[in-house]
Amino acid sequence: MDDPVLLTGAGGRVGTAILDGLGETYDWRLFDLEPPASTPAGVDESDVFVGDVTDRDALREALSGVGAVVHLAGDPRPKAPWDSVLTNNIDGTHAVFEVAAETDVETVVFASSNHAVGAYETDDRTPAMYRTDDDLRLDGTELPRPSNEYGVSKAAGELIGRHFYDHSDLSVACVRIGNLTEGHPPIEYERGQAMWLSHRDCAHLFDCCLSADYEFEIVYGISDNERKYYSIDRAREVLGYDPQDDSAEYTFAGEPK
Repeated sequence: MDDPVLLTGAGGRVGTAILDGLGETYDWRLFDLEPPASTPAGVDESDVFVGDVTDRDALREALSGVGAVVHLAGDPRPKAPWDSVLTNNIDGTHAVFEVAAETDVETVVFASSNHAVGAYETDDRTPAMYRTDDDLRLDGTELPRPSNEYGVSKAAGELIGRHFYDHSDLSVACVRIGNLTEGHPPIEYERGQAMWLSHRDCAHLFDCCLSADYEFEIVYGISDNERKYYSIDRAREVLGYDPQDDSAEYTFAGEPK
């Protein structure tokens, strides 16, 4: 990707992981509600945009000449109220895709969430589905089953992405992000280990989404954990994802084995 890449929600956890891992790889433009405390290394101050993702004029300015968008911005709270996820997550995501299509952006990578499919974790399946001897794998072909209204907004974002893929020249990747933590995985509970995504693997996965050749994809964003109920086969096959980390490599004290 030779053209600039716009990163919305750049100051959040996922944006931090991406910039820490890929800061020198792309010509970044950053878009967020608040200016960063300090401009990340390799990013010019003129490439930092402050605005709301529902503001199409602000988006047009930030997207001028951009080749790809990594769209992370939105209300990340699992218990966020409906009025917030409707405005920030659904309306905001629609605005990003709409303006990206208008301005001839090539690719949009949308940060979806495990909450878009959280209701597959039913009482009769848990905790067995988090264990290594269980063969259930969600692979991105299943229908969304949101676990909360935040999950509804992420499922809606995937559908918005599909709509713009079908009716414009955009290629679209939707990444159902698991449990992103810095350092060691959440060793205290099985579910967190099964959906762990390390910072290193997060940056690598989004790098794959920006550099691979694809049309429309829904993939899972987790590390190569021994415990897993999300398949990463599609991300490997289509995007070239090659995760390096595994929650099983850590002891219950949070130290590497």
